[in-house]
Parts: sequence; structure tokens; C-alpha cells
Amino acid sequence: MNILLAFAPFIVFAVVDRFAGAMAGLASGALVAAALFLRAAISRDRKVKVLEVGTMILFGGLAIYSLFESVSWTIVGVRLCVDTGLLLIVVVSMAIRQPFTLQYAREKVPQEAWSRPEFIRNNYIITAVWAAAFAVMVAADLMMLYLPAVPLSIGVWVTILSIFGAFQFTSWYPTKKT
Repeated sequence: MNILLAFAPFIVFAVVDRFAGAMAGLASGALVAAALFLRAAISRDRKVKVLEVGTMILFGGLAIYSLFESVSWTIVGVRLCVDTGLLLIVVVSMAIRQPFTLQYAREKVPQEAWSRPEFIRNNYIITAVWAAAFAVMVAADLMMLYLPAVPLSIGVWVTILSIFGAFQFTSWYPTKKT
């Protein structure tokens, strides 16, 4: 469930962006990301996670940039920035040898499993699937940007199906029989 909560800034951003505009969406996403970061930082039971830090930097940076540069975002333009940022967070988590799913998986398995090669490998695979889902979302954003005749609903469906697929894989993969 914590991994679902980690995506709350993106959900809040999407909803607020749709009804109040990009700047309000980015600021709302930044506030939710900061709250999740602070929740983990002051908790004795939780640790700050790569996704929380990256999300706070992403939304905070985009909100500050928008504020000082008076950017007039299009729906597709701001989605492209957010989705690309999310993809980068996930790829960087693997590059620093801390795939973002690893920190959530450790909350669900005994500590003796943490160093097992199959546990580590499974988290790289699951994180790579999330990266692929986010890459598909970025590709859909680019398609909508450069092919404006494509309805926005296509991008929305691609996003929903990509995230749903990654969640389904995350639930299924560690429990599959090998």
C-alpha cells in the first residue's frame, strides 16, 4: 500500500492540473510530495525513499521554475515534463543500485531475505517494468505533442493501462512459481 501512497503527488497533480491548471497542479503535487517526505523523515518506523525524494525535487523544481519563469504550460507539455521526470527518477534509482521498489519490498519481507540475489533481481525486474510503463507514457505524451490530431483520451488511456499493467506485474511477479 505504501507504494500506492508514493504516487499520491502524481494523482493530486493530475486532478488539480485538470481543474485548476498546471501551476496549481505542480504546487499541489509539491506539497503532497513534501508532506510524504516529512512523514518519512520524522517517523521512527519509516525511512525516506528514493521515490519520495525524487518526487519532491521534481514537483518542487517544476513549480519553482513555473513561478519564476511565468511558464504557460499546455496539458501535454506539463504531462511530458512530469512523466519524463518520473521516468528519470526510476532509471536513476536503478543506476545508484537502489531500485525504487526495493525499499517498499523490504517493508514486506523478513530482513534475512534482503540480501538474497533473487530478491534483489526481482526488484530490478519490477523497477524495470515500471520504467517501461513510464517510457510508454512519455512516448504517448510525445505523440500527443507532435500529432495534435490524436485525441487526449488516447494519452489518458495509455497512462491508465501503463500504470495498471505495472501494478499488476508488481503484484504477480514476486509470487509467480519458478
